[in-house]
Amino acid sequence: MTILDRLSRLIRANVNDLIGKAEDPTKIIDQTLLDMREAYSEARSEVAGAMAQAAKLERESNTNRQLAAEYGEKAEQALRAGSEDLAREALRRKQNHTDLAEGFAAQLKTTSVTVDSLKTQLRALEAKIDEMESRRQLLAARAQTAQASGTLEKASGFDKAGGAMGAFDDMERKVAAMEDRNNASAQLREEGDIDAQLKNLGRDKTLDDELAALKAKVQGGTPGGNGSTS
Repeated sequence: MTILDRLSRLIRANVNDLIGKAEDPTKIIDQTLLDMREAYSEARSEVAGAMAQAAKLERESNTNRQLAAEYGEKAEQALRAGSEDLAREALRRKQNHTDLAEGFAAQLKTTSVTVDSLKTQLRALEAKIDEMESRRQLLAARAQTAQASGTLEKASGFDKAGGAMGAFDDMERKVAAMEDRNNASAQLREEGDIDAQLKNLGRDKTLDDELAALKAKVQGGTPGGNGSTS
């Protein structure tokens, strides 16, 4: 696992924890930047350690090469001096140091590849931090705008089923229903009044007819209307 992979897991864990707690988005942004800076510091230390190891391997390889060369010269000197056994021992030590030099060189090659990879990752992480720093203000402003919109949404009741607007609509429907009932009652009363007037109108006509008949009868029985006095 690379540095970025490992540290990315840590950053995601911290951010997911904040999201799970419904923290302010601005706090999440700041926490992410804090984690990235700490990750960068840790990555720099790891890269520095790898570079130090590479320098040590190179130094050990060069030292053993130098010792191998010196023992080669000593073997030649011993042989010139007629000491074949001493020359053989010098050559044996020369070979030992040569093997060590080659081993350190091989390890240096592997470590150098690792160091180059770590440096690349470190530069990538640094670029990410720079990008986040430059975008932080914009992200924070967007978060504040979103929060303000959410507050207005809650205040207006648009975010809730049956919220303030829903209650207003319900009340409006209830008032309309009451008005309909009142209009219906008034209409029924009015129709009842007309029926009563029509009924009274018939009753009045009957009374008028009876009154006229009574007048005719009375007038017929008056002295001026009696046939015996003429």
